[in-house]
Amino acid sequence: MEILTTIIEFFNNGGHFMYPIALVLALAIAISIERFIFLSKALRDNRRFWARVWPLLNAGKMSEAEDLIANSKFAVAHIMSCGFEQVRIDSRRSDVEIATEDGLMALLPAIERRTHYLATFSNAATLLGLLGTVLGLIGAFGALGNADPVEKANLLSAGISEAMSCTAFGLMVAIPSLFAHAYLQSQAGELVDTLESACSRFVTVISRSKSLQH
Repeated sequence: MEILTTIIEFFNNGGHFMYPIALVLALAIAISIERFIFLSKALRDNRRFWARVWPLLNAGKMSEAEDLIANSKFAVAHIMSCGFEQVRIDSRRSDVEIATEDGLMALLPAIERRTHYLATFSNAATLLGLLGTVLGLIGAFGALGNADPVEKANLLSAGISEAMSCTAFGLMVAIPSLFAHAYLQSQAGELVDTLESACSRFVTVISRSKSLQH
C-alpha cells in the first residue's frame, strides 16, 4: 500500500501533463505486448512448420509438400505457395526467386506493423515531460512575484518539485519504450531472416528438382 500511495502522490505532484504521458505509457504497453505475442508466435510457428515441410522438399516429395503448404496459413507457407505457383507457370530459378521475394515483401507490413510507434512514443513522452517541466517552472516563478518573502522559498521548492516530477515520469516512460522498440525490431528482423533463409533453400531445392527431371 505504501508503494501505491507513493505512486499516486508522485503522479498528483506532477501536474496536468502527467495525464498525456500516462496515455502514452498505456499505448506503448499495449503495442509492446501485442507485438511481442505476435512476433514470438510467428517465429515459433514458422520454424515448426519449416521443420515439417523441409524433409519433404529435401526428399523430392513435392506434391506432399505442396499439399501441406496449401493447408497452412503461416508466413513461410505463403512464400512457398507463391513459389509453387510460379513453378507451374515458369520454373526458371530467377523467376521462382522473384515470386518468393514478392511473397515475402507482401508479408513485411504485417511483420513491422506498429513497432515504429514505440520510438515515436519514446520521443513524445520525453518532450511532454520537458514541456510540463517548463510550464511548471514558469508557473512557479510567476507565483513568486506576488508571494510573501517568507513563503517564496517554500513556493519555489514546491514548484520545482512538481516540474521535475513531470520530466522524471516522461523519462520513465521513454526509456522502456525505446528498449521495447529495439527488442521488437530485432525480433522482426529475426523473423524476416528466418523467412529469407527458408526462401533461399526452397528455391534451391525446387531448381535442383526441376533440373533432375530434365
